[in-house]
Amino acid sequence: MKTTVNAKSVQILGASTAAFTVCFAVWTIFSIIGIRIRQELGLTETQFGLLVGTPILTGSLLRVALGIWTDRYGGRIVFTANMLAAAAATFLLSYAHTYPQMLVAALGVGIAGGSFSVGVAYVSRWFPPQRQGTALGIFGAGNVGAAVTKFLAPFVLVAFGWQAVAQVWAAALVVMAVIFWLTTDDDPVIVERRRSRIKPKSAWLELEPLKNVQIWRFALYYFFVFGAFVALALWLPQYLINVYGLDIKTAGMIAAFFSVPASLFRAYGGHLSDSFGARRVLYWTFFVSVAATFILSYPPTDCIVHGANGTTTSFHIEMGLFGFIVTIFVLGFFMALGKAAVYKHIPVYYPNHVGSVGGLVGMIGGLGGFVLPILFGLLLDLTGLWTSCFMALFLLVSGALLWMHMAIRQMERGAVGEALAKLPPFPEMQQMPEPVAKTRTGGPLTDWRPEDKTFWAETGRRIAKRNLWLSIPALLLSFAIWQVWSVVVAKLPLVGFTFTTDQLFWLAALPGISGATLRIFYSFMVPIFGGRLWTTLTTWSLIIPAVGIGYAVQNPDTPYVVLLILALLCGFGGGNFASSMANISFFFPRAEKGNALALNAGLGNLGVSVVQFVVPLAITTGIFGWLGGDPAMVKGPAGDAPLWLQNAGFIFVPFIIVSAFASWFGMNDIASAKASFAEQAVIFQRRHNWIMCWLYTGTFGSFIGYSAGFPLLTKMLFPDVNALQFAFLGPLVGALSRSGSGWLADRYGGARVTFWAFVLMIAGVAGVLWFIGIKDQPGAFLGFFASFLLLFFATGVGNASTFQMIPVIMAKEMDRLLPEANAEARRQQAEKESAAITGFTSAIAAFGAFFIPKSYGTSIALTGSPDAALWAFLLFYVSCLAITWAVYTRRGGLLHAIERARHGAPIHPAAAE
Repeated sequence: MKTTVNAKSVQILGASTAAFTVCFAVWTIFSIIGIRIRQELGLTETQFGLLVGTPILTGSLLRVALGIWTDRYGGRIVFTANMLAAAAATFLLSYAHTYPQMLVAALGVGIAGGSFSVGVAYVSRWFPPQRQGTALGIFGAGNVGAAVTKFLAPFVLVAFGWQAVAQVWAAALVVMAVIFWLTTDDDPVIVERRRSRIKPKSAWLELEPLKNVQIWRFALYYFFVFGAFVALALWLPQYLINVYGLDIKTAGMIAAFFSVPASLFRAYGGHLSDSFGARRVLYWTFFVSVAATFILSYPPTDCIVHGANGTTTSFHIEMGLFGFIVTIFVLGFFMALGKAAVYKHIPVYYPNHVGSVGGLVGMIGGLGGFVLPILFGLLLDLTGLWTSCFMALFLLVSGALLWMHMAIRQMERGAVGEALAKLPPFPEMQQMPEPVAKTRTGGPLTDWRPEDKTFWAETGRRIAKRNLWLSIPALLLSFAIWQVWSVVVAKLPLVGFTFTTDQLFWLAALPGISGATLRIFYSFMVPIFGGRLWTTLTTWSLIIPAVGIGYAVQNPDTPYVVLLILALLCGFGGGNFASSMANISFFFPRAEKGNALALNAGLGNLGVSVVQFVVPLAITTGIFGWLGGDPAMVKGPAGDAPLWLQNAGFIFVPFIIVSAFASWFGMNDIASAKASFAEQAVIFQRRHNWIMCWLYTGTFGSFIGYSAGFPLLTKMLFPDVNALQFAFLGPLVGALSRSGSGWLADRYGGARVTFWAFVLMIAGVAGVLWFIGIKDQPGAFLGFFASFLLLFFATGVGNASTFQMIPVIMAKEMDRLLPEANAEARRQQAEKESAAITGFTSAIAAFGAFFIPKSYGTSIALTGSPDAALWAFLLFYVSCLAITWAVYTRRGGLLHAIERARHGAPIHPAAAE
């Protein structure tokens, strides 16, 4: 077995990957020419499924034999012979005219598919174990040959006929066989065997490992990740033609959009398996695949809603082409990762039987590519539902996930501590030689000492900053989704929705109440699940409301209750703030916490401004072309103009995907930050937790509430002003003041800054009330807007300062609460309680996103003016000002001495110890 990688190894890998790409292009040739053959011969769906699946059957069944021959005679000669035989069969296909002749020819074309087991055995012998996952992942990326066929074959077919496609593809195989033979050598094992004149083992001995029943689990996993990939690669063109009415060229291009990521990213899956372990990669593959196939399974549906007054409302639910393509892309990407994860183990645990074991697993996976298209055709004939193919895949992947998880849990029950850590990635790996594995570079940080200046300077700061700058965009997107309704509601009447003012305010307010409620739970999730996993999951969850809004607003007949549900789901974004802030608080020393939390929250808060700036622009142009749906024609000053309101949701989807992946692969967990809910629940006994909830509601609750209600309030009070042109400025000012003022709290004390922030907020509300009273006079809007900008500025400063107060307060309190504990124990307890309080206070404060818009609506409904609501807000700020002074800043207050440390030194809790 090789232990190094040299230029020859890389050359062999490149030649093998190119050869496998051409073979795979030939193997899936019926996905394109089969459509024309079906039309010429008048085939049923079942007959068509059998035709496109027959080459897959041959290629799959041959894999075991070809793998064994490769182990015995070497990959160079077997691979070359394989390509020449497949080329001959593919060329003869062009002379077939009847359905039986087509089936016989298809059996010969399938020889190309057996090349996979040849390449796996051949390539693995050129790379050391710790690099085999990556090498086989790159080789497996030859699956992209399916995309090559879908890109090029339609053009050849339309120009010259399907027979020309078969002839050209056969010629390509011959050329590739010659190139492969001239650029490769026999592998080191074959060379050594010839030098030593050792006869190869018999075929029966090569088959010996196959009696191990655990190997068949690998085959099940591969049946989905590879078999379903091949089946979909074959099935998608006709699916797109029949479901979405596309021509064969467009259908081929879009089907390739599935094949490309499902192939090229296999190389990345090998790298991830080498670095993070195949089990984790497979878990992610199956989790995402379950979600994707469930979404794709839902057939077009017409719903009728019976109301209390006897009226009925009908609406249509159907996945559009754009949503279908996005979901298929995600499914293909994770299938690629899963294929690499399965094959990561074979050369490591079966180094002397790669051909036979890899051939068996590949055969079962390939059989999936044969059986599933036939099953798809049968299900379509039986049910009449095109989505029935995805229903079958949902059941398949769900079963694979459950089986794998139950087996792993059963294995883990009998092991704890070090024994548990030494368990292999799969239960079937027990009692086998321990593999040589690459040391994992990611994972939990077991040594984290941010208060140690040497550690912080040499290691800690770099890691903490990386996690912070990955957290910020995820939080920004969360705020954007949370507040997207603040823009959408103002445009709903323009595209045909007929809702009352109070109903519109409800849509703007509901994300606030759901986000605030979720924050209560999210506050405690980071110590339980780890910040890396939780950030990734919660970022992925934003896709649900983003895509849902994109579909719902395209149809004015969508019931109000559906929009209410989507508004509630936008609360996923609001909930993320609590966990994000709790997570980042663990990474930084107390002297830098205020600024770090201010940057995370402040730049994250920019999501509100982003949504109010970007969405009004995005909805005026067809960013996604015909994939994004048709625009609504709305009346404007210059006449009717198109409006793509659906872009308000769709525009964020690609950014959510990128951020979720960045979080998973770039962030860290901190081992010492682990804590159960019971350990964190002690904060409910801390009186300062409840005081800070009150104060933070005054700052952040005001910021998010004003952000949600300002566009609609301005539109009601000043109908002649285009509120959306200016709405983003308020949240922008608040976000920037928060991110830019954290240093003030670190230097002069959070309580002192909070006190003056409430003074400014009182002045701001007074200004708003004054200018509403003279709103019909010239310049009233400018004064009204300037007063709100002052409010937003003050809330941003107060947001940063209140969060700086929390760790200072808890560090001070630990001296009283844990007098017997040492300094390190008090520090860790203060960290955990501060993180929990930070999250919980943000949860309570987030209710401001509901109460402020709803208060406007109620006040206007009862009195015809928002004045009553604003007077209530002013009195609330007076109470916050009084509490801040009485509890924290007055002489004798908890933070008075700390915040007046001599020489103006930076404020941090260490001064209290």
